[in-house]
Amino acid sequence: MAQTKSKGKLAQDYLVMILGTALMSAGVYFFKIPNGFSTGGVSGLSTLLGTLTPVSAPTWISIFNVALLIIGFIFLGRSTGVRTVFCSLLYSGITQALEFLVPLKAPLTDQPLLELIYAMLLTSIGSAMIFFRQGSSGGTDIIALIIKKYARINVGKALLCTDALIAVSSFFVFGVRTGLFSLLGLFSKAFLVDGIIESLDSCKCFMIVTSKPDEIIDFILHRLNHSATLLEAKGAYSHDNKYLVYTVCRRIEAIRLQREIKQVDPGAFITITTSSQIIGRGFREV
Repeated sequence: MAQTKSKGKLAQDYLVMILGTALMSAGVYFFKIPNGFSTGGVSGLSTLLGTLTPVSAPTWISIFNVALLIIGFIFLGRSTGVRTVFCSLLYSGITQALEFLVPLKAPLTDQPLLELIYAMLLTSIGSAMIFFRQGSSGGTDIIALIIKKYARINVGKALLCTDALIAVSSFFVFGVRTGLFSLLGLFSKAFLVDGIIESLDSCKCFMIVTSKPDEIIDFILHRLNHSATLLEAKGAYSHDNKYLVYTVCRRIEAIRLQREIKQVDPGAFITITTSSQIIGRGFREV
């Protein structure tokens, strides 16, 4: 049973990483490269070099990713290394496939701010989905994860440190307007990635005052596969004997738990809060 759950979790991880990589590739190819947005990362550096050399930006992406993959295996370990290899090769493959299937000679529109917004949204959501599943898309993401591991700062700020120099270089290659757009994209991505990761990782904390704790705890233990803390309590106004059930669950499970509580004990008093830092068995490891 445990092995089946483990395989299911692994399959889910890779499915999320595939979707995240596809979103990121689309954002880079359709919006960043045609506009010259150099918001950092391998894609930003490749955009610069694709303009300065005969080699295309998607080809530069593949070259840098292969070199940085070796560094990832050395510093991040096998688990993250394998996922990074997978996402990095998929990222390079999708980008080069798009170059072959949908060749672009100019931006899709004449609205650079609109295209910058889509570039940042797609790449930030994609990166966050990959980071959330303990992977990376390669490139400077690897450097960001190494900084996070040894300096203990969050991923968004680590990305900001590694990408700032590349973004500033766009002033000299593409001009002031594109350079300003690149810097705007760099800062927005740094905050977007952390915000999206926090949103994806958020959980719901339940404090339930009830007179029927057994049925609620049975649902939590056997249907949600979580645990709970049970405390005896007494109503300050009614002086009735009650029980306080404390538990945490994923956002998608919170709706089921709320519905179950309503059916078991319609008079239950429920307090629900949101937390992005749940550490312990079944959630995030210490």
